[in-house]
Amino acid sequence: MVQFQRDHLETLLAAVDTGTFDAAARELAITPSAVSQRVKAMEQLVGRVLLQRTTPIRPTPDGEVVLRHARQVRLLDAETSRALAVSDADGPGRTPSIALAVNADSLATWFLDALDLVRRDTDVVFDLHRADQDRTAELLRAGTVTAAVTAEAEPVQGCSSVPLGVDRYRAVAAPSFVRRYLEGADTERRMTTRLDRVPLVDYDRDDDLQQGFLRRVLGHAPRGPRHFVPTSADFARAVELGFGWGMLPEAQCLGALERGALVELTPGRRADVVLWWQRWTTSSPLLDRVTDAVRSVAGTRLHQPG
Repeated sequence: MVQFQRDHLETLLAAVDTGTFDAAARELAITPSAVSQRVKAMEQLVGRVLLQRTTPIRPTPDGEVVLRHARQVRLLDAETSRALAVSDADGPGRTPSIALAVNADSLATWFLDALDLVRRDTDVVFDLHRADQDRTAELLRAGTVTAAVTAEAEPVQGCSSVPLGVDRYRAVAAPSFVRRYLEGADTERRMTTRLDRVPLVDYDRDDDLQQGFLRRVLGHAPRGPRHFVPTSADFARAVELGFGWGMLPEAQCLGALERGALVELTPGRRADVVLWWQRWTTSSPLLDRVTDAVRSVAGTRLHQPG
């Protein structure tokens, strides 16, 4: 059985979280040489390379296993210390930190409300990692986070997976954009055909929501110019200003549609993104509390099957 020293596990975490041995050394108040020696000692113990010495540092597949163990140990230690009211160098009952991954639209519309429920009755700090819902599960695999909102239903090894609901997106644009580019597109078919060549807004170059929406209709990705606006609120603002058309979650567009600030382009065709909550199966009262809050808020803010 492999048993790691507690300070070695913290060193591994610091190296991955900060990205370099030098930054990890500053965080731990030790020398970069000591950081390197501790990591090497862990690698010698298991007989495998745990970290890729790149910039930033990245865990190997074996390192991801140890990294997840290190985060579990840190979380359980913090919860145990608080339950026993044990003091340490940071004061009585160190506030536990929990790392979570969430997609930008959920973060902008409902996820913080779930964390607010936890914050009201639990002393905790959150370390949020924003990523596309198709990629948040990768952060679980890497041991970077303890739980994630994801579009991936199949549980990551060592995790459980439960459905949260459906985030429904509508194709929308500003009235000024419709007048300039889409005048006369009076049927859904004409509208989608016209969307092939007009400006659109993408979150980033990995965003496939707009591309995939038209690809399913036209058989190919749209060929119009693309704006890239990589924050959820600013993406919605760019669409309202008429930069281009885009897919917005209902939480971000229903009010604007009612006010006439946006126009729905294809009322008969929308895009549904099924979201799941994946978390470590490790027993943790804090993770249980976060899970309960996330499922509760998602149950009221997302579309539920049936």
